[in-house]
Amino acid sequence: MTHSTHRRGFMAGAGALALATPSLAQGAAGRVVVIGGGFAGATVARAIKAMDARVAVTLVEPNATFTACPFSNEVIVGLRGIEAQQFGYDGVRKAGVEVIVDTASAVDAEACVVTLAGGARLAYDRLVIAPGVDIAWGALPGYTPEAAEIMPHAWKAGAQTLLLRAQLEAMEDGGVVVISAPANPYRCPPGPYERASLIAWYLKTRKPKSKLLLLDAKDAFSKQKLFQNAWKELYPNLEWVSLSSGGKVVSVDPAGLVLETEFGKHKANVANVIPPQRAGAIAAAAGVADRSGWCPMDPVTFESTLRKNIHVIGDAAIAGAMPKSAFAANAQAKACAAAIVALLNGRAPAEPLLLNTCYSVAAPEYGFSVAGVYRPAKGLLNEVAGSGGASPVDAPEATRALEARLANGWYNTITAEVFG
Repeated sequence: MTHSTHRRGFMAGAGALALATPSLAQGAAGRVVVIGGGFAGATVARAIKAMDARVAVTLVEPNATFTACPFSNEVIVGLRGIEAQQFGYDGVRKAGVEVIVDTASAVDAEACVVTLAGGARLAYDRLVIAPGVDIAWGALPGYTPEAAEIMPHAWKAGAQTLLLRAQLEAMEDGGVVVISAPANPYRCPPGPYERASLIAWYLKTRKPKSKLLLLDAKDAFSKQKLFQNAWKELYPNLEWVSLSSGGKVVSVDPAGLVLETEFGKHKANVANVIPPQRAGAIAAAAGVADRSGWCPMDPVTFESTLRKNIHVIGDAAIAGAMPKSAFAANAQAKACAAAIVALLNGRAPAEPLLLNTCYSVAAPEYGFSVAGVYRPAKGLLNEVAGSGGASPVDAPEATRALEARLANGWYNTITAEVFG
């Protein structure tokens, strides 16, 4: 899924993190703990340290290697290797951030302490929760962790990405690939449609007798005209079934590779089930997720509206009109970092202005994008009127090829900035 991330230099920000100690180190401006080392968490940790080197910043992340979701759709269809998605945290450490490879298991919001699975306790003045998403197991009848080993979601890059790739490679020509797209909200709104496009490209070039069926729980989706124009032009073997036409999947049978909608059942040779999602589990454990499973926050400071001194950024946050994307996560992280540094130094945070640009690739050398600018209004991040824009539907081949190259350039830039 080709997610979006911030343009370099657009937003300055910083986040503070700190290893728990009984008291502040002499001369320190405060202690910040960041949970989650993705585009949001790693960015906020580095940004806080860059804005105020006195702040003690600690990043807690269960994986020693981060596997990026943007461009993982290209891994699924063999256009790139999984190693191109993997990044370590040496660059984050060199920026002065303490990195602890462990899982945050509990948060005591009253005592301002994070407990790790290994037993360590980290005290904080400000906590940033950036856990990304978890699958909402049980929300789709029949879809369990065991079912995901047969009908992979591949919505968390890594083993699931490679499993879906292996299933496509093993499928005989003439098979049927079925993708189910969930209702909003979920990580990377255009991701299912980019995935459908690239799998359709794979089938067209490798297994031309095969068919792709995209079952959707929505009637409208991000960049719809651009995607549908690409499908019409490139992929007659791709069929999109909208919500109104019976596309909402209501249950799955992994043993039979069957997806059931309100209108009937669909048998697949390869089934990619993108299920409902929620904020990462630590968000609920910390008390910052509401009944929706997502995290309401103040759009100026990104502080939780449910718990003081805890900030939520990235995919886990309820960010109004701003989509759940890597670009958005990176931009939010910088704004959150600036707010935290201001608060730790007794200053009022400035109101942020945030950019999101989202690239999608429908085929090699065929890309397009959408952009928007967001600012706080009525407790949410709302798009600034007239600020948005999308690639023209009738763009020439050269423009599509250029945007595909720009998408790759964006990915290289963001990963170098965050992890390099």
